[in-house]
Amino acid sequence: MSDQSTASREASNAARVANFIAFSTIGAIGTTQDLARAVLQSMRDADPDPDMVAEETLVLVATASARAAQVGLQDEPAIAEVAVKTLIELPFTYRDYLIGGAIIDEQDPDLLDENDEIYQRLERKQEFYSLHFPQGQFPGEHVLSDKMSLWMGRISPPGLPQTPTDRMSDLEVVDVLLTHLKLVLAFGRRGGLEA
Repeated sequence: MSDQSTASREASNAARVANFIAFSTIGAIGTTQDLARAVLQSMRDADPDPDMVAEETLVLVATASARAAQVGLQDEPAIAEVAVKTLIELPFTYRDYLIGGAIIDEQDPDLLDENDEIYQRLERKQEFYSLHFPQGQFPGEHVLSDKMSLWMGRISPPGLPQTPTDRMSDLEVVDVLLTHLKLVLAFGRRGGLEA
């Protein structure tokens, strides 16, 4: 194979990875915001912790997105490896972005010292969701219904009148995440929604 065709293929793969990651990341952040907003509004009288809800939700969405990407890109293992790793690390990348902004605003590099504890917390959450969303399997509606009940339980303040499953069902949050995951899957399989 000529150097020119190798370079062309590498450029095409790089563009594919970049497009897939951009598409999936935009979807993951938007979906996280939609889910967090819905649950926070539904529990506003119970004084939920918005930061905890956002963090837990981002880890859930990032992990499920990585599984959808893995299935959607199964015929392109080199691209899948980079995309899946990027999606799994999204909560950590987002945290880096937030802490970087705070350091710039407050001109206080000591804020980095707080990151270790937060990273450990994110790792525990990621291990939890990685266990519940097995590699190589698309998280379909049944799996999401089951696992998002766990998520709802983890983000809910104590003493709410409904069960996590009932609250989740009333908010129709499974449909929100499932739509995002189907888009990630389709973008992976087709190289774009127009294909």
